[in-house]
Amino acid sequence: MTGRSDLIRVRTRRWLSRADPPGADLTIMAVVDVISEAIGAIHAGRPSASSVRESGAWGMRLPAIEGMGFHVVLHGTGWLITAADQPVRLRAGDVVLVPHGTQHGLSHTAASEIGGLPPLRLPARRRGSEPTAFEVVLGCYRLDRGQVHRFLRDLPPVIAISPDYDRHPEMRAVIELLTMDVSGSGPGTSVTRPALIDLMLVHALRHGQRQSLIGPEAIDPGIAAALSQIHTNPQRPWTVQQLGEVAGMSRTAFKRQFTGLLGKPPMTYLIDWRLTHGARVLRETTEPLATIARQVGYSSEYAFANAFRRKFGIAPGRFRNQATDTRNGLL
Repeated sequence: MTGRSDLIRVRTRRWLSRADPPGADLTIMAVVDVISEAIGAIHAGRPSASSVRESGAWGMRLPAIEGMGFHVVLHGTGWLITAADQPVRLRAGDVVLVPHGTQHGLSHTAASEIGGLPPLRLPARRRGSEPTAFEVVLGCYRLDRGQVHRFLRDLPPVIAISPDYDRHPEMRAVIELLTMDVSGSGPGTSVTRPALIDLMLVHALRHGQRQSLIGPEAIDPGIAAALSQIHTNPQRPWTVQQLGEVAGMSRTAFKRQFTGLLGKPPMTYLIDWRLTHGARVLRETTEPLATIARQVGYSSEYAFANAFRRKFGIAPGRFRNQATDTRNGLL
């Protein structure tokens, strides 16, 4: 059974191959795949989003969360306020990512300080009768911070992205669909909203990586190719030698460069990714444990269960039950 993240990856690759110049798509795809799949694998429950409208002299403080926040500016202009950096001007169409759930603020003026902004309370209602000056979609992913990927961990606290909608109209379409979904409450929104949020996130990551805001400053295309193979085919019995051949490097050079970029040796990364991917499949599908074990490169259900328990501290079956309870609002 195909999970939601697989569908997102397929769509992302189609759009990347259609829009990017030759030679650039593989590196961008690898970084986007790694970050978006890592988020998909460690999120707890469904992502959420709501629309907020403000008028007059407005401002809001968004508290720190155990997860990743994001905003999409739908109308008007405002300022992104953080404790560490200078205010950033926001315009309609801009996307803000808050990878570590850091406290920050939104305001009509750059002179605001976080401590002086009123805390956001949802559901938010526009106050007064003045025309809407600022409209934004606020959303978040709840993440298991104990399993954060290095690429995600190394992202800056707040990232403001101005997508090139003229060159990439598909992102505009995703945001328009998300806007309509957030504004309504009809049947199907509980299904469509998480998928639209996932797609929006993939596009935002892609644009941020293109603008050198996201991902490593430089990643060798060979390392990108090996990463792509690990993430696409975790079930294969990879060796360092084989991955080095994919990268077009000697075994020693590949291991050194890979470890320097990812913070762990290739085989350790492969094992971690197999188990992280297995956790996502457990959460998103009803596939039998033995099938999942084969999908992520384990010869038996027993071997997979033991490795899973060592990494996550919980048996796969119990992990799946807890994920189901969280998704159904029981936890």
